[in-house]
Amino acid sequence: MSNSFNSKNHPHRRYNPLLDEWVLVSPQRANRPWQGQQEEPLPSVQNQYDVECYLCPGNSRANGVQNPRYEGVYVFDNDFGALLSVGVTFDETGDELFKIKPERGINRVICFSQDHSLTLPEMSVKAITKVVSVWKEEYQNLGKLDYINHVQIFENKGAIMGCSNPHPHGQIWAQSSIPSQVARTQQNLKSYYDKNGTTLLSDYVQREIEINERIILENKAFVALVPFWATWPFETMIISKNPLNSLSDFSYEDQALFAQMLKDLTTKYDNIFSISFPYSAGIHQAPTDLESHEEWHFHMHFYPPLLRSASVKKFMVGYEMLAEAQRDITPEQSAEILKKSSTIHYKNK
Repeated sequence: MSNSFNSKNHPHRRYNPLLDEWVLVSPQRANRPWQGQQEEPLPSVQNQYDVECYLCPGNSRANGVQNPRYEGVYVFDNDFGALLSVGVTFDETGDELFKIKPERGINRVICFSQDHSLTLPEMSVKAITKVVSVWKEEYQNLGKLDYINHVQIFENKGAIMGCSNPHPHGQIWAQSSIPSQVARTQQNLKSYYDKNGTTLLSDYVQREIEINERIILENKAFVALVPFWATWPFETMIISKNPLNSLSDFSYEDQALFAQMLKDLTTKYDNIFSISFPYSAGIHQAPTDLESHEEWHFHMHFYPPLLRSASVKKFMVGYEMLAEAQRDITPEQSAEILKKSSTIHYKNK
């Protein structure tokens, strides 16, 4: 006779409606012994200015361009961008097995502060609000260009996430095509909207608020939660309560409330293991292709790799690369850990 199913103890799969894919959850593996790779967490940056830093005010970057002596947020075109703004002529071959097409775009770097030592959780809400305001400006200004159809705003925090410079900063990649993952999300959002007349994330947030099991933070405009379908151990999303299409729909109050949510969530991350918590994070919002996108609902993803401690991370290998995503601790367990984590930064306790 089989035991009654219990999601806290038994392996199961969870559906991700944004990407139309499944994740395998194996809670019974959470207590397995670990003798694998342990990352050495880097110490927090202490100096407000680093003479060797390519991003600090007044310093020269790798290509010889000198930064202005900026204060607050500073944005510049990436000196070694993955995309080029210059268009090229191209004749398609029509070969269905060897498809290729040029891609055009703009890459920018956004320094969050002149202070080399301050990450988002250590900045004031007022300073983070300025970052959000610049994100909005960049989204709008880049989106007005006739060859830009998508603007991706993101941050890679920590060397473990491939960040090449410790000065707190993010990036903006604007391009002519809608990237594959965003296109998949858009297709699923549109299918849901066409069927129900409401955005998928409006209904999802309302259900999460009713259940109140995975919500970590909430204010009048946003919620931060561990998604039901989370893949990474401490993966989270910030979702607007109202179906805001993009940053363009943010009032100044929305910007300030979003900044507060960013500060509180990233502070909780830092407090889990009392380190500067690494992650990749990014905003998903409507493309800028001049199409009507009622289906889009603003949200921000956080994908942190750490699992058991400051030195043990989750690896996406083997089964994950060949079959589907898998996690050990349940999203509900992760949410409970994050709920208990303080919004007062461990450095200030």
